[in-house]
Amino acid sequence: MSEVTPLPASTVVLVRDGASGPEVLLLQRNLESGFMPGMYLFPGGAVDDADASAEAFGLCAGLDDAAASRMLGVARGGLAYWIAAIREAFEEANLLIACDAGGRAIAAEAIAASDRFRICREALNAGEGDFIGMVRDEGLRLPAGELACFSQWITPVGAPRRYDTRFFVARAPEGQDALHDNVETVAYAWMQPAAALDGYRSGQLKMRTPTWKTLERLAEFAAADELIETLRRERPAPALLPRIDKSGRRLLPGEPGYEEAGSPEGQGEWRT
Repeated sequence: MSEVTPLPASTVVLVRDGASGPEVLLLQRNLESGFMPGMYLFPGGAVDDADASAEAFGLCAGLDDAAASRMLGVARGGLAYWIAAIREAFEEANLLIACDAGGRAIAAEAIAASDRFRICREALNAGEGDFIGMVRDEGLRLPAGELACFSQWITPVGAPRRYDTRFFVARAPEGQDALHDNVETVAYAWMQPAAALDGYRSGQLKMRTPTWKTLERLAEFAAADELIETLRRERPAPALLPRIDKSGRRLLPGEPGYEEAGSPEGQGEWRT
């Protein structure tokens, strides 16, 4: 069987301040899904063609494609990852990271009072919407400069679907209410990273390696601004490609058995 080429993708960690420290938004995938059923994860998905369009780039504020591409070490098109992260936050979590032409964040009341945003999100979840068209028609801008890219994960070889995913962090829009789509995802929760890790380690919350490893990093911080600004100042970490050993364990670079798992003899089957 030929190796599946990873698709470009973006994931966004949405952060807010809770009563006892920063909280992050986690979505639970549909238990009946054929891909990662029941898993808790951050909003995200594949980069769409529209995310990489000249029109989409022209609607961004605070970051242009040249600067975004330099950050990611690519020749061009890097800004599409930022746009995909913003789109996925809206599509999967109902949180619209946007501002007006003057750079002011869009008011939560304006979103709640208009059916246009709800209709567009429903269409996006049906595979028919036009996110960039909505942004244009509403006179909005995408504040890409507010998102910080901090890591990159590549799905292990052998998986039926593979993604080359850039991870971003952003403050959740003030006053907006998160909402799962009840199709791909069936629940959501705002959780402190440490509490989410406890749920994973106890077996209550199912997570893939990139999710719980990201939560370990986020658990170091005492406030949302500190978390976001620290990750913004850091250079994105080198890409991480987990490998699967014969027993089905996912191994990271540097862990015992990682190099052996990269050989045909050491590779096990992908397990959902």
